[in-house]
Amino acid sequence: MKTNPLISMIALCVLLFSQCTSPIVKLNYPQTKKGTQTDTYFGTVVADPYRWLENDTSAETKEWVKTEQAFTEDYLSKIPFREKIRNRYKDLLSYDKYFGAFKAGEYIIFTKQEGLQNQSVYYIQKGLDGEAKVLIDPNKLSDDGSVSVALDGVSNDKKYLAYHINKGGSDWSTMYILEIATQKKLDDQLEWLKFGGSAWQGPGFYYSRYDKPAPGTELSAKSEYQKIYYHKVGDKQEKDVLIFEDKAHPQMYFYPQVTEDENCLFIYKTPRTDGAEVLFRNLAGKQKDFTLLFKGYDFNYSVINDVSDKLLVNTNDGAGNYRVVLVDPKNPDRKNWKVIIPEKTEKLESASTLGGKLFASYLKDASTRIYQYKTDGTLEHEVPLPSIGSASGIGGWNTDSYSFYDFSSFTYPMCIYRYDITTGKSEVFRKATPNANVDDFETEQVFYTSKDGTKIPMFLVHKKGIKLDGSHPTLLYAYGGFGVSSTPYFSNTKIILYENDGVFAMPNIRGGGEYGEKWHKGGNLLNKQNCFDDFIAAAEYLIEKKYTSKEKLAINGGSNGGLLVGAVMTQRPDLFKVALPEVGVMDMLRFQKFTVGWGWQVEYGYPDSAKYFPVLYKYSPLHNIRDSVEYPATLVMTADHDDRVVPAHSFKFISTLQEKQKGTNPVLIRIEINQGHGASGASLGKIIESETDKWAFMFYNMGIEPKEYKKK
Repeated sequence: MKTNPLISMIALCVLLFSQCTSPIVKLNYPQTKKGTQTDTYFGTVVADPYRWLENDTSAETKEWVKTEQAFTEDYLSKIPFREKIRNRYKDLLSYDKYFGAFKAGEYIIFTKQEGLQNQSVYYIQKGLDGEAKVLIDPNKLSDDGSVSVALDGVSNDKKYLAYHINKGGSDWSTMYILEIATQKKLDDQLEWLKFGGSAWQGPGFYYSRYDKPAPGTELSAKSEYQKIYYHKVGDKQEKDVLIFEDKAHPQMYFYPQVTEDENCLFIYKTPRTDGAEVLFRNLAGKQKDFTLLFKGYDFNYSVINDVSDKLLVNTNDGAGNYRVVLVDPKNPDRKNWKVIIPEKTEKLESASTLGGKLFASYLKDASTRIYQYKTDGTLEHEVPLPSIGSASGIGGWNTDSYSFYDFSSFTYPMCIYRYDITTGKSEVFRKATPNANVDDFETEQVFYTSKDGTKIPMFLVHKKGIKLDGSHPTLLYAYGGFGVSSTPYFSNTKIILYENDGVFAMPNIRGGGEYGEKWHKGGNLLNKQNCFDDFIAAAEYLIEKKYTSKEKLAINGGSNGGLLVGAVMTQRPDLFKVALPEVGVMDMLRFQKFTVGWGWQVEYGYPDSAKYFPVLYKYSPLHNIRDSVEYPATLVMTADHDDRVVPAHSFKFISTLQEKQKGTNPVLIRIEINQGHGASGASLGKIIESETDKWAFMFYNMGIEPKEYKKK
């Protein structure tokens, strides 16, 4: 039979097109069992048919996870360029990376990750010219890289270093102690810690811990009744002395702090993620009871150090952008404070002491500025930074003459600088050389107008000289919550986007801390909708200015940013092609019932309150998925060991989305096993796999075939 060449050519074109674009078919999703659970809030009946998925340890939930995993993997495995992206990402990460250097007496400790090591390794060297040796290698603690290590503090005599490990990404940690000079691990082992550190005094330190949870509830039960203990080096944990507890208030965090001279002990009390009360004990005067230093919980206070029996304190009490004040602990009333560094128009992000000097780190339009002062507030000079970007880590002991800080920006890989107090100059201590031509990329900062007229800054990163023709695949990312500031950072994974003529957009939406407490409060509690409006306005700006189009726009965020993506995609499903919510808070009526979710109510509001329920219910992603609406192609990402934002949020959200989705855009869930909250503590291998799937899903659903790139 003779073949019509026109028909053959059409068939070939269809075949070629189908190899690089998502097939236009409606997926037959797994059927998730629906229950009849309902709750009534102030006369409103709210259905919760997938409540059973909150039981993460049940056989039924585990079987559901396996089914959804298999379904998602089947979809992702059919993306023809998935392996190309994975290999390119590995190439981009195959270089040595450095960060986090600090002094411990005559020793310097820093972090290095060689190539594709699963976890970063801690190194130690004696002085600036000493040979660097491995101090702690987390990669030797597990076969799959699922154990991570973080440092908790050095004793004031520089003899010991406390550190903790986390397994499988859980927030639960176990603390250990090293003798710095010999690098010998001691027998001390402290269990059931979460969100703490070590506050050294004398032969030991103060630390926070919880009681051991009931078996099977470790990853989901409320974390309550935190306590402060004192541990003496060499003792078993059972001998640790209880220093502080509050039986009347189970949902309270406690953090200890000791001044460098060990004269003062502070206990920070907070029932939430913002606002603290501070208690004080004079250790030098052998004071037995704690006295109230700062009454909570309307403001934040951070004791920087003590100076001549008085305290340098960084606070937003009376200063929305923060200021440094000098406080007499014997007369701590606000009227007795002396202002050392007054409030500025820029936000004071942090303050520290080093070598008898005071350092203040500010944000100017979301970029770092650091200034060196005398402890009386006299400005000496600005610390010169390499360019506009983000710097952190400067600080140390009063006996130190230099310190280290990390610096990076969107196009400047992480670099460790050594800063000399006397000369005021910085020089490179460790520098990374990435496997990409970062000089090909550029950053611009624009300001756009949100729904209510507020001007919002946004960073845009892309190849130099791109044409604004609406053709560029664009990833719009934000966080917008808890007063957390989003500042420039170097990301190897974003290079895949830039190399494919894409744009990374990061707006500094309200809810964050970029412009102080006013900016934060402009996007929390009853004002939370402002976050979503700011994000939507950013998308509209990118489309209007022809950076991208609706068919080439993806949105991404994690944790509170996952909530942001969930809320925006349900409010404006027409505006985006792809949604990538990661470890998001999706059920705004029950978030407070798991692990440490109760602490977020100061940010979101109280679901059981008639004042906040209507607002939470109106934007809760889970409760605003509608029937017969086509939502963007969605890849929900979570992990089985996430005990901060429990995976039930994502489980219930995707079950509802798969039930109600109209049209052909795929809505899937990717569940990482033996991992916790996002990339926190995750092995590099798992990060590579999750990032590969994220980019593959995004490009596939935009109809984009990623380019071929060779190793540098």
